[in-house]
Amino acid sequence: MVARLQRDAFDIGEELRDFGAGAGAIVSFSGLVRAEGGRLVALEIEHYPGMTEKAMTAYGEAAAERFGLRDWRIIHRHGRLEAGETIMMVATAARHRRAAFDGAEYLMDWLKSRAPFWKREIGPAGPGAWVEARAEDEDALARW
Repeated sequence: MVARLQRDAFDIGEELRDFGAGAGAIVSFSGLVRAEGGRLVALEIEHYPGMTEKAMTAYGEAAAERFGLRDWRIIHRHGRLEAGETIMMVATAARHRRAAFDGAEYLMDWLKSRAPFWKREIGPAGPGAWVEARAEDEDALARW
């Protein structure tokens, strides 16, 4: 069970190599920085050190309890991330597939809506606005 915040890229295959031993199902999701049709060159992601890691761990533990996960992993990057780079990964392992899928979706919805990150879009002309919360992300979280 791992919650990790880092600047550097990570290898998804390596992260999953020995993940979830003994589980009947493993679900993984990785998110990429979208170019938005050339409108975005990169994202700048900031966090509050200490607070962010603590929140990631708390939600991972809550997901394990709620969905009976045998293992979970959350990795989220910070700093400047170019379009196409991997920004985050969630992996869950459970006895059965439904629990693994639900646990992963729960963690992804939480990361999108409540994780203490601040994201700023960087376009071809330079830094733009900080990304505002979206109603559809709140709706996704509300189902839990």
